[in-house]
Amino acid sequence: MAKQILEFEKPIIELEQKIEEMRKLSDQSAGQRLVHDPSGRETRWDSSRSFGLEIEDEIKKLESRIGELRTNIYSNLTRWQRVQLARHPERPYTLDYISLMTTDFIELHGDRYFGDDHAVVGGFAKLDGKTVMIIGQQKGRDTKSNIYRNFGMMNPEGYRKALRLMKLAEKFGKPVVTVLDTPGAYPGIEAEERGQAEAIARNLFEMAQLRVPIVVAIIGEGASGGALGLGVGDRILMMENAWYSVIAPESCSSILWRSWDFKEQAAEALKLTAKDLLEQKIIDRIIPEPVGGAHKDQKAAAETLKKILIEEIESLRKIKPDKLVENRIEKFGAMGSFSGN
Repeated sequence: MAKQILEFEKPIIELEQKIEEMRKLSDQSAGQRLVHDPSGRETRWDSSRSFGLEIEDEIKKLESRIGELRTNIYSNLTRWQRVQLARHPERPYTLDYISLMTTDFIELHGDRYFGDDHAVVGGFAKLDGKTVMIIGQQKGRDTKSNIYRNFGMMNPEGYRKALRLMKLAEKFGKPVVTVLDTPGAYPGIEAEERGQAEAIARNLFEMAQLRVPIVVAIIGEGASGGALGLGVGDRILMMENAWYSVIAPESCSSILWRSWDFKEQAAEALKLTAKDLLEQKIIDRIIPEPVGGAHKDQKAAAETLKKILIEEIESLRKIKPDKLVENRIEKFGAMGSFSGN
């Protein structure tokens, strides 16, 4: 798969390519430093050595410049640019995080009504040696796997499968971790025929009353009811470059302006970034990412998420089930409240 370069990353890539060219030139220069004089003795070509040192100095300057540029670019991203990062094809998905964060993962399948939805994965796993139920939406890496995973868009059986696993976790008193990363619930006719809206609504109702801790982590795209169907929890965490909204910017632009050309303005109006949602008290905590996004260092991103999940779960374990449910209902009931003049 070809490496995807986003428009705002091009200045950094250009400097990195320049450094690579200079390193090759430096290596060629180093190969010419040793020559033989007429007497057969080996001597060092000082002019070549000087040239090589000049290149190394220039490389160090460019590396410093890249560091400054990278920090400046990624700390001042627009909302649309963060949407682009959230969709980056190299970004870690649910199964990547499960592999990097947990041990002894046992995937469970099927909703016991219709079938097994491959757009959602779930099962028991050990997080820091303690058993949790982890459930998350899964995208594919290429055309074949994306078709298999339905591009991360769940069908009704996916939501019913997730609910079955949550109820199983409740039965055994294990915390639930849900991982959100979807462009939305599958909008096909067959999904509507099998009760897409009812399946999502049922999950909202049942998750609100689940008597075990629920921690939600938004790792990429969090679009509409497709994400919310797994999004009711005691603590809502969100990766720094993820987005979470009732509608995608392109769809919003299409509705309001009859064109996708205004997606950047739509993203600004929707206020869908982690910083925006923390201010609105929709989420509880932002998960920092490596500079450049989680795909730049998947292992570091997973370590940060794991650390925060452990902290939140341990905190929630101390709360009695009745109080846990009461707090969760109050939390979501308070969202969207406002006072007028």
